[in-house]
Order: sequence, then C-alpha cells, then structure tokens
Amino acid sequence: MTVLSSSPSSANATARCTGSSGRPRPGARGARSSVLLVMMALALSAFGTGCSDGSETTVEGDGADPLVGIGREVTVPISAVTTTVLEYGAEPRAALRPEVAPGVTQQVTLRTDHHIEQQINAQAVRDFSPPAITIPLTAQAGDDDIELTLGTVTSPDPALAKALLPADGSRAGFDISELGAITALRLAPKPATSDAARAALEQAFYQAVYQSITFPDEPVGVGAVWTVRQQVSGSVPLDQVTTATLTHREGSLLTIRLNVVQTPKTTVWQLPNQAGQLEIVDYLMHGAGDITVDLGLPLPVSGSVEVGGNQTYRDPNSAVTLRQTLRTQVQWGA
Repeated sequence: MTVLSSSPSSANATARCTGSSGRPRPGARGARSSVLLVMMALALSAFGTGCSDGSETTVEGDGADPLVGIGREVTVPISAVTTTVLEYGAEPRAALRPEVAPGVTQQVTLRTDHHIEQQINAQAVRDFSPPAITIPLTAQAGDDDIELTLGTVTSPDPALAKALLPADGSRAGFDISELGAITALRLAPKPATSDAARAALEQAFYQAVYQSITFPDEPVGVGAVWTVRQQVSGSVPLDQVTTATLTHREGSLLTIRLNVVQTPKTTVWQLPNQAGQLEIVDYLMHGAGDITVDLGLPLPVSGSVEVGGNQTYRDPNSAVTLRQTLRTQVQWGA
C-alpha cells in the first residue's frame, strides 16, 4: 500500500538539516537544496476513471491528519471512501458485506516490501530502500472493528530484525464500516519497541490500509466492476482510485482484481518546518494485484498488490532536480 506521510522521524530530519526554526543556518544556503531534497525524498517515499452512469456511495472517515495519538498509542484516521459501480456483473447478484461474527479469530501474515531509488541531477542513482518486514497477525473481530495482536515480526535486515523483537505481542486495530472500508487505524507497540521498529510497523500498516478494498452498496455478481476513490493524506495529498473487479465467487470466498492509480492533488510539496517547497514536475504511480477475501473472516486470506512508478521534483530556488523510482508490494497469506 502506498501511503504518503511525513513521519516524526522525517520532521526531525528536516530540523537537523535546517536548524530548529526550519530556516537555513548562515553559510548553509548553498548546500540547503541538495541536503533537503535527500532528506525530504526519504520522508516522501514513506509512503497513488470513474463513470458518470454508475451508482455512487460514500463511506465517511475522519479525514484528519495521521499520527494523532495519546501517549505511545497512535490513532490514524483514514479519509472517506467513495464507491461507484461501473458494471453490475452477472446474475445472481448479491450485496457484498463483511459477515464476521464478533469473536471470530483469524491468523494471517502481512508482508510489505518498499523499494526506493533516487537521483539528484546527474549524480549516481542511490538505493534508499528500507528492509522488507513480515508480520504474523492474530485478528479478532468486534462489532465494528478488528483487534490485531502481532506475533514475532521478522526482516531480512539483521539490525531491523533485532529491533523488531520487542514488538512481539504489540497491538493494532482497524475500525471498519459496514461496506468493509477501514475508517481508522490504531497502533500500540510494546513500550520497549524502538523508534526504528515503530516506524517500520507504521509504514507496513499504512500500506496495507490503502491497498484494502471497500465493497459497493448495490448487489453485484461475478464480473462486476467498481471504483473506490480516496484521498491519501500526507505532505502531498493524493487522489487514489482503485478499480476493483470481482473475478470469482464461491460462497463467501471472493477473488478481486485491483488496479490502483495515484495522482497528486497539488503541483507543489510544502516541506515540513517551513523549509520551503518543491515543484512536482511529474508523478506517475500505478499498480495492480489480486486479493482473496472471505466475508466471514476479518482480514484478506491471500493476495498481493504492487504499486510503483516514477516521480520528479524540482527546487524552484536552484537547479536541483530529484527523480525517484518507487515500488511497494503488500502481500497477505499464511
């Protein structure tokens, strides 16, 4: 799931580059652009057509900025979702709704992999990819939410794998609408979890949330096509349109093909801490995948969605241009 978000660590990086006020220190002006572009690119990479004849449904979310928490528990409101049916599919048709009885549990594994390459002007391309992580989850359904308990989180990177060990037993959760939309994400890592491990978990869940699916309000059959429109909150707000196709149904088990497109809602990126802005020269993010969901279980049973593309940013006060190639993969399975 590709989510654009400026995390606390990225804001701190900005402060280190510019000084606590967010303004360049004397003598640092010449280096400002290149340093800020590198640091802000890392923050940016933390985290992508309708039909006028279709039927449209909106599921409201809070729409507030993410990372609003009390103490060490973090609550992330998720923006509103609008679904529009483009094709209703074959008969028989039925309303798609989560039918998860409170108390039902499920064990599933979430895997995320985020690849980042960037180039400043004609300099060599550099790889800033964070390590992939694998999160075993035990999900328990509530009346309108899902409570998650994390197992032993692993990573191919030895340092991150060690940092993630204290997160075993951490809690998380999703608030869910009647159409399956995630309206809020809760994260409560164990107190001993380091900032690096918290950031990795936060990013993984962000990605999973924005690659989830919301069902249409009307009855549909196999072959049905609908769009899910949502704003991805962050320093650069994005319009995300996911086109979903119901390719197979067997009882409560659904296979859904997803096609994801993200476009920025603005032509500039306002950097944190009043550090200036970058012009968005071009931005293309697109992806696809398939997920299998059981209407009687809290989380996807299996599937994989990959979103990637290229982005170019320019500092209006210099000749510095930043190019990024991004790819994010979200997988569900045993």
